[in-house]
Amino acid sequence: MSKKENPQFAVFGLGRFGGSLVTELSNHGVEVLAVDNDLEKVEEYAQIATHALQANTIEEHVLKSIGIRNFDYVIVSFGDNLQESILTTLLLKEMGVKKVWVKAQNDYHHRVLEKIGADRIIHPERDMAKRIAHHIVSDKILDFIELSNEFSIAEIRATTKVANHTLTELDTRAKFGCNIVAIKNPQQIIVSPSADQQIQEDDILVVIGHNKDIERFEKLGV
Repeated sequence: MSKKENPQFAVFGLGRFGGSLVTELSNHGVEVLAVDNDLEKVEEYAQIATHALQANTIEEHVLKSIGIRNFDYVIVSFGDNLQESILTTLLLKEMGVKKVWVKAQNDYHHRVLEKIGADRIIHPERDMAKRIAHHIVSDKILDFIELSNEFSIAEIRATTKVANHTLTELDTRAKFGCNIVAIKNPQQIIVSPSADQQIQEDDILVVIGHNKDIERFEKLGV
């Protein structure tokens, strides 16, 4: 099945995270419905979102009235109101919404969301803290994104240690168990670089693999 060309998004909760998400989606030309109980917040994002609506999302008839089943993604991003977050998520899944992503406040909230079928659970503050921590502890790691609890993608700056070496010579898969899937520099981005691609100092290596393997490569390989 081909990917839908123009997926529709709805964001429930227009706090700092939800509001920023609406803004970024809109900047990318994506159709997005912004929903909140607070009329002031709805009015704030009415000029940014495709549509903005004041609504109580724990009422099933309200969700039906806005045709929420027609949306491809619904992101639930309420502040500290765990009950509203949980009940809204439960209703959305019972109504057959394809993808429900939810911002979690803590591990307890995360576990409940898992049990009621949230498709993806987001921890913005924790995830950003991890990315910053990796950048702080190593001047070679420029970015770090977790794909799961065990696997990640990292951007690692190439040093003189690997400069003028090809990917074949580095052989990161055999030596470290991770793969270089792209190389970035000010001139270009090389996706799926060939085995004879030569690395230059200060190239950005986009590496995917097990967290421990990436850490080992960062410490010993570059």
